[in-house]
Amino acid sequence: MRKKYEEQLKLVYIIPNNKIGHQLEKISQIIDENRSICNLVHKDLTYYKDDSTGRVGLNADQVLRSSILMKYQDLNYEELEFYLSDSTTFKAFARMTMSVNPSKSTLQENIKAISADTWERINQILVDYSLNKHIESGNMTRTDATAVDTPVHYPTDSSLIRDAIRVITRLLKRGKNITSNFDYTFTDHNRAAKKKDLLIQNCKKKKQHKVYKQLLKLGKNVVTYAEQAIPQLQTRQGPTDENTATVRMISDYLEYYKELLLRVIDQTKRRIIDGESVPAKDKIVSLFECHTDIINKGQRETQFGHKVFITTGKSGIVLDCYLPRGNPNDADLFQKLLDREKKILNKTPRQKAMDGGFASKDNLEAAKDEGVQDMAFAKKRGLKTLDMAKSDWVYKKLRNFRAGIEGIISALKRAFGLDRCNWTDWEGYKQYVWSSIVTFNLQVLAKS
Repeated sequence: MRKKYEEQLKLVYIIPNNKIGHQLEKISQIIDENRSICNLVHKDLTYYKDDSTGRVGLNADQVLRSSILMKYQDLNYEELEFYLSDSTTFKAFARMTMSVNPSKSTLQENIKAISADTWERINQILVDYSLNKHIESGNMTRTDATAVDTPVHYPTDSSLIRDAIRVITRLLKRGKNITSNFDYTFTDHNRAAKKKDLLIQNCKKKKQHKVYKQLLKLGKNVVTYAEQAIPQLQTRQGPTDENTATVRMISDYLEYYKELLLRVIDQTKRRIIDGESVPAKDKIVSLFECHTDIINKGQRETQFGHKVFITTGKSGIVLDCYLPRGNPNDADLFQKLLDREKKILNKTPRQKAMDGGFASKDNLEAAKDEGVQDMAFAKKRGLKTLDMAKSDWVYKKLRNFRAGIEGIISALKRAFGLDRCNWTDWEGYKQYVWSSIVTFNLQVLAKS
């Protein structure tokens, strides 16, 4: 039976007298004071599994604490496995006995079971805790946006075609090994596609058109192989029922990647051959992380991931984290972000500072209508200082206050892994970001 938590271990006798030890002890106390957090995690761990039978497994408290340790030290699963077995301090914080040494696969399975919604609700509990303890007042807030990359390589049309050829060919080989009596043959174009891709990367622009046409021809051949294989795989029977199910799964994957390859071929033909400008919303930048957006912020380098809007209070605690899809204009999300902030704090902040991208006359009027007394945008964009704040001194104070969020974002990226998400798919992306935010907030509360 999956438990929620065990009795508290005597951390005071085993945690060393240093900075990390003191922080972990305080974080542990905060988690103990908010038992509802473990209840949320327990619901996720038992959502798909019956916890009334079978092995006990890691309890909810252990899973939560392990995930916090992972973000706290910016570890991967293999490193987390080592530290939990080697460090008595980490093992004590995770509430694990000396005989409990979870493997990296066990840690991954359990930590990834905590949904993004649960992480967001945990953050709300921590925000409420900070308000009740008067660590945060919620009267003075600041908001800024940053971009967090997804785990993709730099996308080029040639590399995307090469990836699709590699994946589809691998699926065709798997299907052929499981079943027999195929009525068609296919050619492995992986080596040829690799050569064309490398040639495109290193040849002059005048010669790229010719090589791209050759690579497109290979891609179209692979599409034909997939179209011939799919109906046969759908009707074939494997030696066992399990093999038959695998064949059906291979057929579905072939259909999925075939459609993606057709879209990549189309965008390559439009961009390279026809010289057409393809809108960002129509582009594919990854076959495996299709949710990835193209983030272009002025003169800065283009990023491939998602925008993340972060709101913090005077204490440095992250009050809200909003992850929209696409590359929305900052000013268009002003009302949405303010509404979320009011819901989280149960009130409208008295003073608010935001990046210059949010500045507009309509947004200033909306803030005043909602009850914000002093509103400061980093760039005025035609707005008058006295229309935003009661005095020049207040405006400068809020503008300088807003600059502090840059340091918080930098800390999240450097120390908590928020520069690049290492978890796959859109749900995994949200889980990764929110778990980093929660761990950061626990550290801030521990220092308060």
